[in-house]
Amino acid sequence: MQVTVLAGGIGAARFLGGLVETLASTPEDPSITVIGNTGDDIRLFGLQVCPDLDSVMYTLGGGASEERGWGREDETFTVLEELRAYDAMPEWFGLGDRDLATHILRTQMLNGGYPLSDVTAALCARWKLPVRLLPMTNDRVETHVVIDDPQSQSRSAIHFQEWWVRHRAEVPAQEFLFIGANEALPGPGVLEAIKDADLVILPPSNPVVSIGPILAVPGIRNALVTTKAPIVGISPIVGDAPVRGMAHKCLEAINVRTSAAGVGAHYGARSDGGLLDAWIIDSLDAATAGAVTELGMHCETMNTLFDEPGTARTVAARAVEFAKEL
Repeated sequence: MQVTVLAGGIGAARFLGGLVETLASTPEDPSITVIGNTGDDIRLFGLQVCPDLDSVMYTLGGGASEERGWGREDETFTVLEELRAYDAMPEWFGLGDRDLATHILRTQMLNGGYPLSDVTAALCARWKLPVRLLPMTNDRVETHVVIDDPQSQSRSAIHFQEWWVRHRAEVPAQEFLFIGANEALPGPGVLEAIKDADLVILPPSNPVVSIGPILAVPGIRNALVTTKAPIVGISPIVGDAPVRGMAHKCLEAINVRTSAAGVGAHYGARSDGGLLDAWIIDSLDAATAGAVTELGMHCETMNTLFDEPGTARTVAARAVEFAKEL
């Protein structure tokens, strides 16, 4: 059984942990391919940082900080403290000492001419991941946010990380730009992973800045629309609020209602040219199940809060069941 997952952020990483546990107990010979978002990538202090790829790698490799939801466990910040003592910019992004080792090695390999897909495979080998992690593209794609700059009284674009981390998404976003996406090529193995899948899953990731950049790479959306595999999504919205982060600020900017049904409509049903065959929503949103069904997709209501033990595995198991039913 070949399962392909589009992933970005800690919610997707935690779901993947449950999916690995689920498929490990199935009689099929399971294979999981993860297509990771690289729109969050940024150069800091001369180092290439890939937050979403690292979230998957650290979480499935057992090295992630559960308390912070990003970075490494047992982390220290000595280098960051020294950089701030020098007034090195930017001062708003936190890089731990263990985390820095990953970025140093990644940058060395990229500077040596290796593509990001090869670099990612080399880094994942250390963590012995139970999945194959593929960057959505080897080309440079960055998510930028258009804002009304209060200082210059004009509209400008800043990197997504600055808007998300420095401003905490408090400055209203006017538009999201996926710089370089139009010219990018899908990474090696990406289109094949979608085409040959028995099941494709959109986990509970931010639909605008985690899944959106992946879909913006030419060829990927079409591969999803035309794959024979059923596509099952899990809502990142519970009770009209994001489970983690500030996804509602992103949805507001693109005029999508912050609700399970709203995000489901944003993705759309495959029967109507969209992406989803089935949409899993939280029990708190059961009243909207009818609206989801009217969109042309199957709907399941269940507990989807991964903070509770075993929930990720239960949700993943239902997604796999959906694939067999569909």
